[in-house]
Amino acid sequence: MSVGIRYDWQKEEIQAIYNTPLLELIYQAASTHRQYHDPTKIQVCKLISIKTGGCPEDCSYCAQSSRYKTEVTPQALLEKETVVSIAQQAKANGVSRVCMGAAWREVRDNSQFEHVLAMVKEVTALGLEVCCTLGMLTEAQAQRLSDAGLYAYNHNLDTSQDYYSTIITTRTYDDRLNTINNVRQTNVTVCSGGILGLGESVDDRLAMLQTLATLRPHPESVPINILSQVSGTPLEDQPDVPIWDVIRMIATTRLVIPAADVRLSAGRARLSQVEQALCFLVGANSIFSSDDGHMLTVTTPCPGYSADQEMLNLLGLETRPPFEGAKKVDREVVLG
Repeated sequence: MSVGIRYDWQKEEIQAIYNTPLLELIYQAASTHRQYHDPTKIQVCKLISIKTGGCPEDCSYCAQSSRYKTEVTPQALLEKETVVSIAQQAKANGVSRVCMGAAWREVRDNSQFEHVLAMVKEVTALGLEVCCTLGMLTEAQAQRLSDAGLYAYNHNLDTSQDYYSTIITTRTYDDRLNTINNVRQTNVTVCSGGILGLGESVDDRLAMLQTLATLRPHPESVPINILSQVSGTPLEDQPDVPIWDVIRMIATTRLVIPAADVRLSAGRARLSQVEQALCFLVGANSIFSSDDGHMLTVTTPCPGYSADQEMLNLLGLETRPPFEGAKKVDREVVLG
C-alpha cells in the first residue's frame, strides 16, 4: 500500500479511516509510517519554559493562565545564559530539538522579543533544531525569527473550529490560522496539532485534523497532546482519554498527513511503555523528555531522560539527529 500526499481531504474520508477496524488501522498506519520515515528513529525534544505563568488568555486547560488559581508561580523571562545552559545539557542527553515557550498572548516588538531572538541564535548555534511557541505573530515578527535561525514555530489549533470557543474565548480560530499563515511566508517550519480530552467529540478531533490536512503545505510537525488535568482550571475534572482513542488519532494523523513528524507530546507520562510502543508503531516519531520530570511547568509531568533512554533501548529505537526529519513539502506553493 502506497499513500500519497493530498490536500483535499473530506471529513467523511478521515472518519472512515478513523473507524477502520483497529488492527487493520494499525497495520495501514505502520506501513505508511515506514514509507515516509525511518521507523527505527525517534526525535527527542526538550521544552523550556522561558517565561512562565501570568498569561492573560483563558485557555481552559492551561496552568499558566492568570485567570485561574493553580500551582504555577509566574516567572520573568529567563536569562539567555540559563536557556543556553539548559539546551546544552539537553543536547548531551540526546535531545536534537529544543522548543522555547513563553506564556504570552502575542509577541510584542520590545526588548523581550530582542532577548528571545538572541536566545534563538545561540541555541541554534549549538547545532540543535530550535522551535518557539510565543503566541500570535505578525508576518514581520515571523521573518525576524526566521532571520535569527528559527527552525520551527509551534501554534496549536487545539481542537475543531466549532468547539474552539468552548475552550478559549480570548482569541479566535482565525487568529490561530493567521499566525500559521504568517509563519508560512518565511522559511520557518510549522508545528501545529491539538489536545485530546478537552470534552470534545470524536467529530471535533477529526474536524481539527481535516483543517490541518487541507493546509498547503501540511505542517511539518503535528503534536498530539493528551490533556493533563490541572487543579484550578475549568477542565480539572475531565476524564482520562482512553488509550485506544490516542492510538486511533495518531494512526489517522499518520495516514492523512503522512510526511509530518507526529509528536507524542503532553500527557505521555501516564502512558505505559507498551502503550507508547503502540503509539510509535502507528506513526508517532517524536517525544518530549526532561531532566526534571516536567514538560513545561510543575503541573505537566514529563518522563525523564534516563527513563526514556531505557525505553528506547528496550524497543530498539535510536535518537534522531537534528535536521533529519521529513523534508518540507511543496514549499514552492507558498514561497513561489
